[in-house]
Amino acid sequence: MLEFLQNGLTGASFWQIVIATLVMTHITIIGVTVYLHRAMAHRALDVGPLLSHFFRFWMWLTTGQGTKEWAAIHRKHHAKCETIEDPHSPQALGLKKVFWQGAELYRKEAKNKETLEKYGHGTPDDWIENNLYLPYSAHGVALMLIIDVLLFGTAGLSVWGIQMLWIPVLAAGVINGIGHFWGYRNFDCVDASRNLLPWGILIGGEELHNNHHTFGTSAKLSNKWYEFDIGWMYIQIFEFLGLAKVRKVAPGVRLADKAKTKVDMASVNAVINNRYDVLAKYARSMKQAYKAEMLRLGAELRSVEEKALASMSKKTLVVHESKLSEGELKKLRALCAKSDAMKAMVEMREELRQVWEKTNLSKEQMLELLQKWCERAEASGNRWLQEMSLRVRSYA
Repeated sequence: MLEFLQNGLTGASFWQIVIATLVMTHITIIGVTVYLHRAMAHRALDVGPLLSHFFRFWMWLTTGQGTKEWAAIHRKHHAKCETIEDPHSPQALGLKKVFWQGAELYRKEAKNKETLEKYGHGTPDDWIENNLYLPYSAHGVALMLIIDVLLFGTAGLSVWGIQMLWIPVLAAGVINGIGHFWGYRNFDCVDASRNLLPWGILIGGEELHNNHHTFGTSAKLSNKWYEFDIGWMYIQIFEFLGLAKVRKVAPGVRLADKAKTKVDMASVNAVINNRYDVLAKYARSMKQAYKAEMLRLGAELRSVEEKALASMSKKTLVVHESKLSEGELKKLRALCAKSDAMKAMVEMREELRQVWEKTNLSKEQMLELLQKWCERAEASGNRWLQEMSLRVRSYA
């Protein structure tokens, strides 16, 4: 009996237990990113009944969370992102609170019936969900504890503890907290989301959080050639096996072999569809123009304040002015006062945004706005604006 308590049914060695723990926590991560997140919350893919029931059962065992509450809370996060109504925004609640109390914030929001009713539509509503998974959520994790102890003996207590902490720390803490605070951004979307790493492995691809918030309904989270989303790899395997079907991925950028001499209605649609790529390329042009202008101005930057312009952060140059602090705005205005080229770049970036941000414009008005923008860019004598005009006229 004592030997059984120590070794469990498997008699596994230390390293065998470590491997088993990593495999089980990895399955949990895949269940969260593929099933709960991409399939249920965002409808980016359809999951067949066999895979769906497996993940629902596994989530019940390892997290105790129901599909409806998870999807509802996440949808509300996107709908109210970075506001006080966001269930877990570090911008609104503070990084420390979201990182350390992310799981508690989820549990608190799960009790909000209005959230579940408004955002929980389209999730499983069958007998097993209503009579087992939802009313007996605590029984699932208790059953997992019994299974771990039976398999690994007293070491099973540690295995279970790691399983219970895996999602609260990595998903609720790291992704919802750090993923909206630190990291790199491929796209200047409206919220503060960041990509933590270009290799989305540890948390199933969720590390590519800025990509996800930019293209929320995409089943694939990687966007650049150097990014890897392991969740997407599993989705492709499931689709190959007939267990899932992808519904939507982020649109790829298509450029015509030859730019149009004048923008037309098709150009307007293409620019709107590729607006995040437009802004990403504009940001690169802004940085290039800034470097060239700093070299040109050189000796003209005499005062301490002017010399400080040569060390402006990338953020000040590339993000929307509404996201800048007063100090950053002051620097940007000082730069524009010193450089006509940078002033034109800043002003025309905001004018270009109006093509897709002014929701009250008709298609004809959008076309006129884009045509005038290209004409001004080409007549400006600013080579970076001229290159952007060429890019705009090349979208297909």
